[in-house]
Amino acid sequence: MKYLVTGVAGFIANRVAAQLLDAGHSVVGIDNVNDYYDVRLKEHRLEKLEYENFQFVRGDIEDRKLLDAVFDEHDFDAVINLAARAGVRYSMENPHVYMTTNAMGSLNLLDQMQKHGIQKYVLASTSSLYAGQPMPFSESLPVNTPISPYAASKKSAEMMAHAYHHLYGIDVSICRYFTVYGPAGRPDMCIFRFIKWIDEGTPIELFGDGEQARDFTYVDDIARGTIAAIRPVGFEVINLGGGGQPVSLNTVIAGLEERVGKKAKLEHKTFHKADIKLTQADISKANQLLDWHPQTDLETGLTACVDWHNENKPWASNLLLP
Repeated sequence: MKYLVTGVAGFIANRVAAQLLDAGHSVVGIDNVNDYYDVRLKEHRLEKLEYENFQFVRGDIEDRKLLDAVFDEHDFDAVINLAARAGVRYSMENPHVYMTTNAMGSLNLLDQMQKHGIQKYVLASTSSLYAGQPMPFSESLPVNTPISPYAASKKSAEMMAHAYHHLYGIDVSICRYFTVYGPAGRPDMCIFRFIKWIDEGTPIELFGDGEQARDFTYVDDIARGTIAAIRPVGFEVINLGGGGQPVSLNTVIAGLEERVGKKAKLEHKTFHKADIKLTQADISKANQLLDWHPQTDLETGLTACVDWHNENKPWASNLLLP
């Protein structure tokens, strides 16, 4: 099979592409390698994709002419759209780019799919949509009141995908991710930042009391679930999360202190009103539709993160944080 994977220099898409390539498929990856965070980390991920059946396109899914050329050149079996502007807080500072990338970029891909007769679309979405809903978060919950531009832009992308499913019969899997972490992760995410700060003795910026908890999910599990979602489902929204008891940031910090071998310094800040206090995924649909469940526990995952940090010093220690 041949797949288009967008955002391929990004944390999750890079692992999706690698798993597809390891399975013998062909992948065309597109990424604009923007500077939302240090591009050295994105180039590091791209270097891992040295496969004969991989082609990289440096470009933007907002560029319709570029997409014309890519879709004219290749006959894709599916499009896996993981290109996105991510992060709740930054979306409040620069909301326009979130809409143009997350919503309009998704529309550009769907329009190309309709023109070229491509019938499978996998869209990465977010657990941020569930803010204010009862837990565990189920896909049947109404998510019509997003509390950040990031969440709103992802909801827009979901709804446009539904429109193209209804009008043109495109088969759509929407994967809502829950707090993805792992080696070479995003440096705006807590685990990457906590490891760096603990190791160098910089105080951890902790918003609130640290008891906010997340359904942490290891990146390779997320990648497996995303690939499993390529199968035909009609139109489905599917949670991909840890599915267990949410883990507090204080617990994560304690686990990282043990692995790094240093005590963290804490600097408490006011809890941000666009954040969610607690996330917990109902992953029964993923198990039923995709035969998917997470395989990597948090203890193993945290060890892998710290090992990557240690193996990639000193350059990884000098990465600029957003």
